[in-house]
Amino acid sequence: MPVNDSAARAASSPPAQSCGCEEHQAALVSRRRMFELTAVAGLVTASTVHGARVAFAAPSPSPTGTASASPSPSASPSTSRSPSPSRSVTPSASPSLSPSGRPSASPSASGSPLAPVSTTGTADVLVVISLRGGFDGLSAIVPAGDANYLRARPSVGLPASTLKKVDTTFGLAPGLEPLYPLWDAGRVAAIHAVGQADDTRSHFEAAAAMERAAPGSSVRSGWLDRCIGAAAGAGSLAAAQVGNTTMPASLYGEHSKFAVASLRDIRIGVDENTVPFAAWKRAMTTLHKGARPMLARPTLEAVEAVGKLKSLPQAVEAQAAGYPGGGLGNALHDVAQLIKANLGLRFATVDFGNWDMHQNMGGPEGGWMFNQLSELAGAMAAFATELGPLLGQVTVVTLSEFGRRVEQNGSNGVDHGHGNAVLLMGGGIKGGKVYGAWPGLAPSALDSGDLAGRTDYRSVMSEILSTRCGVAGVSEVFPGFRPGRLGFTTPRST
Repeated sequence: MPVNDSAARAASSPPAQSCGCEEHQAALVSRRRMFELTAVAGLVTASTVHGARVAFAAPSPSPTGTASASPSPSASPSTSRSPSPSRSVTPSASPSLSPSGRPSASPSASGSPLAPVSTTGTADVLVVISLRGGFDGLSAIVPAGDANYLRARPSVGLPASTLKKVDTTFGLAPGLEPLYPLWDAGRVAAIHAVGQADDTRSHFEAAAAMERAAPGSSVRSGWLDRCIGAAAGAGSLAAAQVGNTTMPASLYGEHSKFAVASLRDIRIGVDENTVPFAAWKRAMTTLHKGARPMLARPTLEAVEAVGKLKSLPQAVEAQAAGYPGGGLGNALHDVAQLIKANLGLRFATVDFGNWDMHQNMGGPEGGWMFNQLSELAGAMAAFATELGPLLGQVTVVTLSEFGRRVEQNGSNGVDHGHGNAVLLMGGGIKGGKVYGAWPGLAPSALDSGDLAGRTDYRSVMSEILSTRCGVAGVSEVFPGFRPGRLGFTTPRST
């Protein structure tokens, strides 16, 4: 809560004779520098944490999944857009999942707000890699066995001879080579012809619809925020955006989460040589004695969270740990550190952009697409190596707002499309296989020139959440949706 400058200067000046009591310790730190709260959409953000945005929920009477929270002012207004029903996505024909009631995940007022949730329990950590810009699944999981593929892409298509053959239809692009051993070991799989109900080709509208994941409803929270509420035992460090401090729309909502650019950069907005973190924490606790829970609880949880994040041991640099250079490797390295530290992480999101390849995307031996796939595959492989046996308790999935057109354009690129491929990695993945109903690339099978979406991405996520991540109330995560089951996971034993 901002105060005027004169009050801030007075608060930051130590008294003439400090007795060391909590009140005097509180006076050592400027209230302006120490603490500012911004209430946005039911969230309270501690904005003096440098290198991270820590958003912890105030107590709210709104039930999970029906929060009327609006995104922050910086978000695209398209988050409130009701997707058009004109896009047809055919769900799998298998029976729907049977969700049960959602257990309460709110910490009690008397209990510790940061009781750790063991990563060796009965729920996987879900890591979502958002391939922003429109990932071309046809250049990654390549349908070289479909004769229409190279007809549509005579100069940017990948011949079968350049691929790792999977079956009579598909092969893995050479840029994915770092993942070949994990594919052969049954730890990596793919699902093709995945889509969503929204028919837009706008990056912002498609991403907003995918991250809200509640078409045709009034729900405005993000699907990952709803996961936090539906996951048994989720604590205050259950969800994180890693790699930047911009909270994705999938995490908009009433539950606690944090966003961090780098674990190495987390610090408070005061000189810790003058005011150590422990003194800052005591001051914050003193300031909020007797405060209403709506103000006190989120703030004190944020302080506790920052303390835990700051206490993580300094890890080696990502490249020294085998990751390729770039932001994705750095972010996944940090996610691995959070998982290994056993702080209760349940859901993590990482952004990896630069997929909007309208021109000069390259070919099998190099170029834009090859380089992007190589960085993606190299970072995922290094993540698996760093986790070691803990990969058995982690599921990684890639999502993108839409795929690309089947036919190449005149600039040796591909324009915005629809159906896409999803990559999966983890100990509970039945790997080495491409799942999903393949519609083919014959002109009559296309959806307005695009690969048709035969599997709704919510079916993919529903299977992961229900069988691997301890989320029983999938119907609350994806309201009004009846998911199909593709059978690409091995259910965790309880």
